[in-house]
Amino acid sequence: MSWASERYERILDWVSKNEYENFIDDDKIDEILTKTKNPSKQDVLDVIARAKQNALSGTMLSPIDVAVLLNNTHDELWDEIFKAASYVKEEVYGNRMVLFSPLYVASPCVNNCKYCGFATSNTAHEQKILSDNELVDEINAVLDMGQKRIIAVFGEHPKSDYKFIADSVRKIYSVKKNNLSIRRVNINAAPMFEDEYQHVHKQGIGTFQIFQETYHRQTYAKYHPKNTLKGIYDWRVFGLHRALKAGLDDVAIGVLFGLYDYKFEVLGLLYHAMSLEATFGIGPHTISFPRIKKASGTQNDNMPYALSDDEFLRVIAIIRLMCPFTGLILTAREEPEIRDEAIKKCGISQMDAGTNIGIGGYHDKSKKDELNKVQFKIGDNRCIDEFVLNVMKKDKIPSFCTSCYREGRTGEHFMPFAKNAKIKYLCLPNAILTLKEYLLDYGSDEAKELGDKIIPKYLSELDENLPHVAKKVRGLIVDMENGARDCHL
Repeated sequence: MSWASERYERILDWVSKNEYENFIDDDKIDEILTKTKNPSKQDVLDVIARAKQNALSGTMLSPIDVAVLLNNTHDELWDEIFKAASYVKEEVYGNRMVLFSPLYVASPCVNNCKYCGFATSNTAHEQKILSDNELVDEINAVLDMGQKRIIAVFGEHPKSDYKFIADSVRKIYSVKKNNLSIRRVNINAAPMFEDEYQHVHKQGIGTFQIFQETYHRQTYAKYHPKNTLKGIYDWRVFGLHRALKAGLDDVAIGVLFGLYDYKFEVLGLLYHAMSLEATFGIGPHTISFPRIKKASGTQNDNMPYALSDDEFLRVIAIIRLMCPFTGLILTAREEPEIRDEAIKKCGISQMDAGTNIGIGGYHDKSKKDELNKVQFKIGDNRCIDEFVLNVMKKDKIPSFCTSCYREGRTGEHFMPFAKNAKIKYLCLPNAILTLKEYLLDYGSDEAKELGDKIIPKYLSELDENLPHVAKKVRGLIVDMENGARDCHL
């Protein structure tokens, strides 16, 4: 408690000196949503057309445009919105789907968020921090699944502070198994001070992810008690501003749908992205949009702002049109049926697979279904091979690519590729190579059989558009068949 109290005072001091301009104006967002109610059919079609044009320029839609889509009442136009979302995603990122796995390292938390299983008041929850040996066991288990990219998750607690996070990242990268290792560690953790971000950044992390949960100030105060670290709205909402100022390359935003009106939250995401872009010239690398799910010690079953499945899918498509250059992450909170539908028509570009959010759950799989040992209930428990098969059956190519991070295509060096719809020319060849590596080392017979059809198809696409790249990829595939690994462009 002394750690939390001292930190609380330091945070309040930072807030009192905050140099950044507030980018969330509740009244303005409400006014925009009111102003755009019941848009005409032509108004909606005009926004769809602008969004498709933006795929080649990386321009975000305006708040008015996004509100028009959110307020659409013409049922026949939702198909047009879904088609446009798929078009934008494929123009920017191609037909690949990046797969990652979350790794929960520490669950103790000093905060008391009313929807979270990690809440400090939830005495029914089993708190745990992985020891070094247990962390190594987890990484070995993740590698055994075929995964090379993870997002490490930490509760906010003195025993899992920024030094612990940095040590954990260093330990994760150090684990080698059969000449394989985790190639990129992204982070989901509490907001930090600039010097703390710098300490963690030195370990070679990828994207730093902070979800605002809700952008509506009154609702934020309702779910995050003011005497807790997370209860300080401005500290959290500017957490990624501090990260970019500290020198981090890529940051990621997100909202927890179900706490407040989804239309307000989507515009909150847009204003957050606009603020990062205006201040640093770098928009969010990814946007996440989890829906609130059942968790131990909470009453999440009856949330007044819960989205229906249809509303949720529509929101995802709108977010894709809203920020064409940004990766969209749909997590395993959702059931397989919803995730499959989103793959087909919402412009999703990243998903977790083989997910287990129990602390130590990859090594000890018995923990995945025990609600008192996880932060929330998972909806999709498919293993990685099932997920790879599922993606290929939809005629898309699974990707475990980490090459942009390791080749320096991050932050200001990544955005031009994404905003000019050129990143797909690197995404496809690296997707082919990482899929081939997965199939060689981990793929089931069924996955290998289907992969032998999918890979030539996408190589032919490279032949048509980038024959010199196709030739290089074919050469690297031969190298992998002869034992080489980690081949990328």
